[in-house]
Amino acid sequence: MQRTGVPTAPVFFGPVDMYDVIIVGGGPAGLSAALQLGRARRRVLMFDTGEPRNARSLGMHGYLTRDGILPTHFLDLARRELDQYGVELRNRKVIKAGGTDGNFSVETEDGGEPARSRTVLIATGLVDRLPVISGIGQFYGTSVFHCPYCDGWEVRGKPLAVLGKRNNGVALSISLMTWSDNVTLLTNGEAWLRERERKTVDAHGVRVNTGKLERLEGNGGKLERIVFTNVDPLECRALFVSYGYDQHSDLARQLGCAFTRKGVARTDKFQYAGAPGVYVAGDASKDMQMVIVAAAEGAKAGVAINMALQQQYG
Repeated sequence: MQRTGVPTAPVFFGPVDMYDVIIVGGGPAGLSAALQLGRARRRVLMFDTGEPRNARSLGMHGYLTRDGILPTHFLDLARRELDQYGVELRNRKVIKAGGTDGNFSVETEDGGEPARSRTVLIATGLVDRLPVISGIGQFYGTSVFHCPYCDGWEVRGKPLAVLGKRNNGVALSISLMTWSDNVTLLTNGEAWLRERERKTVDAHGVRVNTGKLERLEGNGGKLERIVFTNVDPLECRALFVSYGYDQHSDLARQLGCAFTRKGVARTDKFQYAGAPGVYVAGDASKDMQMVIVAAAEGAKAGVAINMALQQQYG
């Protein structure tokens, strides 16, 4: 046990140009993994582009001791904590990854020398799809959302709307009834709502609006109404959108990872992605897409990677 409270420097094993792990993605999952691995005295290199999924959010919620913190402030605090453990951070975009267990390499878009590592953790996250609606950009992150657990409390008791097809739209609209008794499911002028689905939303008290969306209106980032081309405007204080998402990076595919039908990487409970030496954590993997869950996945991945390194290299 250290008596001074100051960690000793990491002990690096093997070639000087070989890292124990390269982490691609500096969000909650990647940072949490880096913390575990740094404290385990592993040589860690992290790449990040500074493009978090929640960059437009005014507050990060549901994270114990950090509820309401700005996402950028949260990331700054986490990065500072890593300094004492020797984690190396490069603000560059990785565009290519390959190799085998024990000898991976990644290349960045600036064309620099490839970085090499024994293991790789992909924590690049997802990019949400947004519908094409006039005015949506000025409200995204302030009154246009995706996750009720992230932003439902802030608009509790207010008139809310949901835009999303089939099961996604139906499930999200029913879920939002926890936060408001005034929820409207928008079909955007399309006849996709089947009789069974209509009965389901009716039974939960969800309203249905079949109008064709034209634009969103409001002031200062606060949504006030949704305007349609063929029906009267709808007074609304927040719009929740469920249009799916895409991987922020194709690196996991390059490394041979398998994916679910929802487009996220398949992993085991320790974030191992099936390809030897490759791990995936955070929103890019199969678990619940919340910041606190991403951080937990990163911690699991960090421990699993260290245990794998212990077995192979000591």
